[in-house]
Amino acid sequence: MQNRFIDSISQLSKSLSTALVPLLNDDFCGHIDANQLSVLIDKTKLTEQELLLALLPVAAALASPSLSQFFVGAIAKGGSGDIYMGANLELPGEALFHTVHAEQSAISHAWLSGETQIVDIVVNFSPCGHCRQFINELVDGSKINIHLPGQATAPLSHYLPYAFGPTDLNVTRPLLSKSNIEFNLESSDPLIIEALDQAGLSYAPYTNCHAAVVLETHDGATFCGRYAENAAFNPSMQPMQMALSNLIRHNRDYSDIKRAVLIESSKGQISLVGAAMDALHTIAAVELEHIVVDPS
Repeated sequence: MQNRFIDSISQLSKSLSTALVPLLNDDFCGHIDANQLSVLIDKTKLTEQELLLALLPVAAALASPSLSQFFVGAIAKGGSGDIYMGANLELPGEALFHTVHAEQSAISHAWLSGETQIVDIVVNFSPCGHCRQFINELVDGSKINIHLPGQATAPLSHYLPYAFGPTDLNVTRPLLSKSNIEFNLESSDPLIIEALDQAGLSYAPYTNCHAAVVLETHDGATFCGRYAENAAFNPSMQPMQMALSNLIRHNRDYSDIKRAVLIESSKGQISLVGAAMDALHTIAAVELEHIVVDPS
């Protein structure tokens, strides 16, 4: 079992900790598939909602709150039945807009794993306005059920009445909708090829700045992040922040980063290179490779 989960396991019931510990191996990054979830329900005799709420300390153990020391864990349940944990991430000494909220982390975890719909969000503290707005960007966002300890389950529309969202800006394919934009760039570099693929899957309906970041570690592993825009603009999730959250969820250190690539579309109305460089240079002595590409 990974050391970061030791304290959280002590907060669980004996039946849950016994059933869960075998899953918390070196490769565990907060993803529990539908079959594993069913086994946990069977072994603990908990309802699904009770189980997901009970798992929140494990999700919170994924957090890296270097500024606030306030650990937030979230779980997103995908349409597939799989669950995806996420946690807050703060960059030491860097502007607060670089922060990744736990709900963003869990949702991006699901999105990077191929989910096209989120049906439930479970979180240990009430979602802030930033996160409510981010959730509202998703497919059927207003219908997503929010589960909180000690509170009745309610859809996002309860927490965000009179919401402003994608439809107000004439966007008909919200975040998590399948899309694939192709770019004109020939390369034999695996990292650049991966970044191109991820940029094509990014979500940028307001600026057309389709973009992605891929981080490579010294052992050759890669961790990606895609740009995810928001109708309210500020809650947009930067690809570098998503990639760093992905890295930390996989129990890697910033010192493991060997190489970083940002690819963005030449058709974008903005550039993400400044924000990406600020974040990267805060945590790693690695130069950002910035490539601008034309869409096909």
